[in-house]
Amino acid sequence: MTAALDEAFSIDPLLSDEERAWAAKARAFATERILPTIEQDFEDKHFRTEFVAELGALGFLGMHLDDEGCAGAGAVGYGVVCHELEAADSGWRTFVSVQGSLAMSAISKFGSDDQKHQWLPPMARGEKIGCFALTEPTGGSDPAAMDTTARRDGDDWIITGRKRWIGLAAIADIAVVWAATEDGIRGFLVPTGTRGFTATKIDGKLSMRASIQCDVELDAVRLPASAMLPGAHGLSGPFSCLNEARYGIVWGAMGAARSCLEVSIERATHREVFGRPIGANQLIQEKLANMLVEYEKGMLLALHLGRLKERGALTPTQISVGKLNSVREAIAIAREARTILGGDGITSEFPVMRHMNNLESVRTYEGTDEIHTLVLGRALTGLAAFA
Repeated sequence: MTAALDEAFSIDPLLSDEERAWAAKARAFATERILPTIEQDFEDKHFRTEFVAELGALGFLGMHLDDEGCAGAGAVGYGVVCHELEAADSGWRTFVSVQGSLAMSAISKFGSDDQKHQWLPPMARGEKIGCFALTEPTGGSDPAAMDTTARRDGDDWIITGRKRWIGLAAIADIAVVWAATEDGIRGFLVPTGTRGFTATKIDGKLSMRASIQCDVELDAVRLPASAMLPGAHGLSGPFSCLNEARYGIVWGAMGAARSCLEVSIERATHREVFGRPIGANQLIQEKLANMLVEYEKGMLLALHLGRLKERGALTPTQISVGKLNSVREAIAIAREARTILGGDGITSEFPVMRHMNNLESVRTYEGTDEIHTLVLGRALTGLAAFA
């Protein structure tokens, strides 16, 4: 963080020593490992699998879980790690979210003791990668209309269907697949080497280019009865995992915003036009001040939600407030930063356009702006504007 931004606002005094230590580890990894290559990785559509084990060694994978091999960190500790990773690139915070908040959380919350013992320790170490297959091609915002089915065949299950925008699926070892059964929506652990499971990377992305998202085909995938997650019944199962990931986004999106604000301050104080730094102009100072105010509000909201989560008092509605606000304001900050950088702002010399593009994906996944808006509207009025 730049000295100027740190002087105007720093959340560090509001954190515990342990939380600051988590943030420092994540910032060091982001600075030393991600930042030196991320612009080229984004250009090349390259995901650095070698970072996975490193993230595991640092304790970041499933870090908020108390299961075997997991760090058992607090909600705010997890939040500051998401913040620092996304300040480097949304794709790496997304990886930590998919692995820990989605796949590992599903196993932790709903898995049998055998499933937890088999998968969580190697996933925490980064030796095994998981994915979370919920979204379908026909519509991500309506999982109740799921077309993927699981039917009984003797003692086995047969899963047939398609999923889309499934992070990490092409490199995953295990997929948490949600399917409709006679008894409602259930979750299954599907080893990705199982016959009939195919994951294909989605190409042509202008966002999240240093990350992996896939189409998944499940063609009569046969699984033993033990593959079902015994504790998950209905949509409350996947939704509880989505809320874990949404909470990380509240912190993460503000990391991307911070990165954009930092380069804007640097540009404003060093770029000279008409014989003086552009930051000496009132309009530039107004832009920076507005960006700071929204960043500070977003961070304080994230901290508030984190403390609520640690007390077990955080509600899904409050998570919707955080996700909607953080991503919306981070995009606004990125767009304002681009104007301060002028024409240079569209180049890879600066991270702003990369953050802006990535944030458009973050805006869509784990609930669009529209869905979270309607969640809040329902909470305020008691009236549902969607089915």
